[in-house]
Amino acid sequence: MDETNPATSTGPTDITDDLVRREAKKATVWLGIAGLFALAVMLAQPIMVIIGGVVFAAMIDGGQRLIARVAPWLPRGVRITLVLLGAFAFLIWLVIFAGGQIAEQAAQLPKVIQTQITNLTLWAQGHGISMQSFDLQGIASQVLGSVGQVTRALGGIFGGFTTAFLIFILSIYFVLEPDLYRRGVAWMLPEDSRHHWEGTAQRMGKSLRMLLFGRLIGMAVEGVATWALLAWWGVPMAALLGLLTGLLAFLPNIGAPISGALMIMVGFSGGTEMGLFCIAVYVIVQTVDGNIIVPMVAKRTADLAPALVLGAQLMFGLLFGILGLMLADPIVAMLKIALERQAERNDAKRNPA
Repeated sequence: MDETNPATSTGPTDITDDLVRREAKKATVWLGIAGLFALAVMLAQPIMVIIGGVVFAAMIDGGQRLIARVAPWLPRGVRITLVLLGAFAFLIWLVIFAGGQIAEQAAQLPKVIQTQITNLTLWAQGHGISMQSFDLQGIASQVLGSVGQVTRALGGIFGGFTTAFLIFILSIYFVLEPDLYRRGVAWMLPEDSRHHWEGTAQRMGKSLRMLLFGRLIGMAVEGVATWALLAWWGVPMAALLGLLTGLLAFLPNIGAPISGALMIMVGFSGGTEMGLFCIAVYVIVQTVDGNIIVPMVAKRTADLAPALVLGAQLMFGLLFGILGLMLADPIVAMLKIALERQAERNDAKRNPA
């Protein structure tokens, strides 16, 4: 009876056929990709938090670079500290000095909007317009639900505090030592791709800084101008509407129509004259932002098609909620730069100098 050596004998998992071996390797690769995709879906929320940290770090870095132009002798750490202190000072002012007034106005806003929706429905029915296929009450409930989250946060009940805190902590780590994390990502890439990654990361950082700088300028201009004009005319809830307009300006394409609709409905609650004035304010503010601020910033950032941004906002908002809606624009900008850089690399390989 022949006895075989277990160490050298063929086992049940050994594959001797070359074709089967190649197909098995292909199947393993596809299964690995599917597994990574499933893992990315499961870890979608933490991934969005990390991206949020990167985006907020770019915002802080842009602030310290502006300070460096005025006071280049200050160390980088001191400039970052000044930016963070400025942000904290604004939040403290918002909560302490404006929080009571805004919270009071926020409590009145849903009732005013609901009343205006009811009046609009009655007016339409009185003019023979059927509202059965156009559920204004349902739309109003959804809008007020979204606005309610913002106003509750402004009143002191900060939704998603843990997520915001994690994004803040990550952004501080990223902005203090950006080279460390950039080199860490480069180390995981093939050696011939590391120089390409460095250039891509530098371009992404510059584009993000300019994009967010423009967004912050637009938020400040829209918020302050709306508040000042509405307060000058005596429109109710001018402070709240100005703050909501400024905050919603961070969401291109989506934020402006929402803030404009709220402003106009509140305006018509005070009469036709006030409502028409609110329409004029909305048009003037959006015209200034769209024709002066946005083009000025877009020249130095990734030029994104509005339909592309809107589509990304709809998809990311559906998948990841308010965080995805806020980060859709920066993510699309980074993806566009990555694709452009890869196209440049491919062209360089095909047409070497």
